[in-house]
Amino acid sequence: MKVKLPGQKRREIKAEQAVNTKKSKNKDKNVLSEKSKFAIVEAYKSARTNIMFSLSASDKKAFAVTSYAKGDGKSTVAANLAISFSKMGKKVLLIDCDLRRPNQHNILKLENKAGFSDMIGRMVVFDDVVHRDVLPCLDVLTSGTIPPNPSELICSPELDRLAERLEREYDYVIYDTPPIGVVADAILLKEHISGYILVTRERKTTHGDIEKLLDNIKIADAKPLGFIRVGVTHEGKRGRRGYYYYYYYQYY
Repeated sequence: MKVKLPGQKRREIKAEQAVNTKKSKNKDKNVLSEKSKFAIVEAYKSARTNIMFSLSASDKKAFAVTSYAKGDGKSTVAANLAISFSKMGKKVLLIDCDLRRPNQHNILKLENKAGFSDMIGRMVVFDDVVHRDVLPCLDVLTSGTIPPNPSELICSPELDRLAERLEREYDYVIYDTPPIGVVADAILLKEHISGYILVTRERKTTHGDIEKLLDNIKIADAKPLGFIRVGVTHEGKRGRRGYYYYYYYQYY
């Protein structure tokens, strides 16, 4: 049996830790943190300011984040907006209302044994499933069990009662919803929110997608609060090998 030397063992442990650290960083690379690029942090601050002005004309301080199709980045945008709002010292709740392809528990590394769907289905109560202080001033309600009837759950009177409670307890409530171009779940929230932040992705979302997105909201007599564009790249000025790229988010 081969006996490993202490020094060799230490090197193996360090290598394993480095791999684990790299995986952890990869999971968090799109979420706002102290290590985020200045341009990204400032872009979210700008978006936050514009959203606050849009909300000032409404009694409801709740809004939904959606897109036309899956893969546009709306869940990451919702998470980062929630983080940005919480950094003002305001009490914020982020709800993963995408009961078909939920992702907030992956983005923020939270358990998702029970959550929004289970609470609306009256199997648990809000205080038992909400994740308190995920970050200072930020609570998160994950999606919970994926139900067979997402649209029916969102239309439940239980959501009406929840929305009334959240208006009293939180300064801002942010709903992460399914893409409007895929299902109508997002539109069903219109009575509980001030409007929608619409996420588009550079080189993916077409002009036709945007027109259909706005048409769907207009037909439902809902209100778009603005667009956030993701996936835009900027090039540096050091020549081809020295180019650097970063993502930023632009509010319209």
